[in-house]
Amino acid sequence: MQTVQFIRMSLDRSAARAMALIDDMKDAPLTFPTPNGGNHPLWVLGHMAWTEGEVHHIMLGRDNPLDKWKPVFGFGSEPTGVASDYPSFDEVKTAFLGLRAETIKLLDSLTDSDLDRTCECCPPEARQFIGTYAQCLMVLILNTMNHHGQVADARRAAGRKRLSV
Repeated sequence: MQTVQFIRMSLDRSAARAMALIDDMKDAPLTFPTPNGGNHPLWVLGHMAWTEGEVHHIMLGRDNPLDKWKPVFGFGSEPTGVASDYPSFDEVKTAFLGLRAETIKLLDSLTDSDLDRTCECCPPEARQFIGTYAQCLMVLILNTMNHHGQVADARRAAGRKRLSV
C-alpha cells in the first residue's frame, strides 16, 4: 500500500466514524460530554470543518472559506450551550463534508513524494508539526479521531447506548 492510499483510508474512516456519532446527535447537538462542559457535537463538527479549511489555507495558501467561524469553532474557542451562537447543524455538516471532499480530491492528485512538499502558509513556529503536506493531513486524521471520542462521551451523557461503528 502506498502512503497516499493509507492516508486516504484514514481520512475516510475517521470521518465516517465521527459522522456516525455526530449524525446520531443531530437532535441534541448542544449536549456537553461532562457536567463541567466540554466539546459538544455541534462544536466538534464545526471545529472539524473549520480545521479542514485552515489546513487547506496552510497547505495551499488559499483563504479558509470558514474563517468567519473562527470565533466559535477555531483553536481556543469555547463551546457554549446557546444555539443562536452557531450556524445550523445542516450548514456545518455540509461545510465539513464539502471541505473533506476537497481534501480527498487534493490527496488523489498527490504521489507519495508530494507528501514532503512544504506548505505555503505554515507559520514558522509550527513548521515541525504542520510544515509538510503529510503533517497537515495527519492533523486532519488525528483531529477527527480525537474529537470523535468527545462526541461518544456526549452521547453517553445524553443517555444513549453505545453505537458500534
